[in-house]
Amino acid sequence: MLKLLLTCEHAGNQIPEAYSAHFSGKEEWLASHEGYDIGALELFRKLEPLADKTFYSETSRLLVELNRSLHHARLFSDVTRELPDENKSVILKEHYFTYRDDVEQLVHDFVSAGRQVLHVAVHTFTPELNGEIREADIGLLYDPKRKLEQAFCRRWKQEFQINDNSLLVRFNYPYLGISDGFPTYLRRKFTDDQYVGIELEVNQKFPLGDAAAWQKVQQAVYRSLEATLQHFRPELSDEEEL
Repeated sequence: MLKLLLTCEHAGNQIPEAYSAHFSGKEEWLASHEGYDIGALELFRKLEPLADKTFYSETSRLLVELNRSLHHARLFSDVTRELPDENKSVILKEHYFTYRDDVEQLVHDFVSAGRQVLHVAVHTFTPELNGEIREADIGLLYDPKRKLEQAFCRRWKQEFQINDNSLLVRFNYPYLGISDGFPTYLRRKFTDDQYVGIELEVNQKFPLGDAAAWQKVQQAVYRSLEATLQHFRPELSDEEEL
């Protein structure tokens, strides 16, 4: 049986009290798309009823980037990168590993119980980056080599077109699904049949724009995901032949 795991790694821009002095005067930075995924928590809450299990973090990615591997150059921000190694180790222990280990353990528990896991990581992206306009409303990120991920995203795009054909949905945009990220890490831990990892990316022009239009987009995401789940649950279930 398929289990839906919903996560949101960049749900907020909070800085723990122990490190607040390092971010004094940087409130504008924290409130920007670099500080958190604008609108992601609201969308996550909208989708939560569909999930079997959820995890989210409201700690700013400027403290530590939960969606990056330990070797990644941007694991720490320009502020926290300059902290002593002892402080960075504490940040990793209290915020990075606490979150990621809990998610990984949950996937392991489901898989050990004979379940398959569909992991949808909820993210949003800035409409413009370094002078480049992002030409998409919705991005569905996956590994093209993993057939279940590819099939799920193709169906999900079809359901988006049914619910709201005005939305431009693109695959592996504005980032590649195989880029360094939490689902990429989890794919190395679990097989294609055990784990289906997809990153949902929604353009921040919606939460930053008209409230009614933003609600409409959230509803389209919910309905399209719900319909896709209904279509794929028998196919993804270990009780059926793939």
